[in-house]
Amino acid sequence: MLTIYGIKNCDTVKKARKWLEAEGVEHSFHDFRADGLDDALMANFIAALGWEALLNTRGTTWRKLPDNEREGVDAGKAAELMLEHEALIKRPVWKKGSEFRLGFAPKDQDDIKTWAKG
Repeated sequence: MLTIYGIKNCDTVKKARKWLEAEGVEHSFHDFRADGLDDALMANFIAALGWEALLNTRGTTWRKLPDNEREGVDAGKAAELMLEHEALIKRPVWKKGSEFRLGFAPKDQDDIKTWAKG
């Protein structure tokens, strides 16, 4: 089964969940804030997607961090920051079996639908 990870009130996650329902794709939703986020899950995300792709450096959460926290980011520091501030994770994260995908751009929807239903 497909699992979608994110934050319940994120607009992109809302759109993705609504789209999945409209497409009839069975899925579960894991809310980082309500259901938690641990080291093991973060390590799986980073191993599959790369910390550079996963870390959202365009959002307000990133901009509000002190300069010293934004400097010298590597995989370890990125993981710590994302565990502490789940809004720093680009969303949604998709998981099916042992495969992961990231994001919900309109150009990717056909690919996601094929992957999710396949």
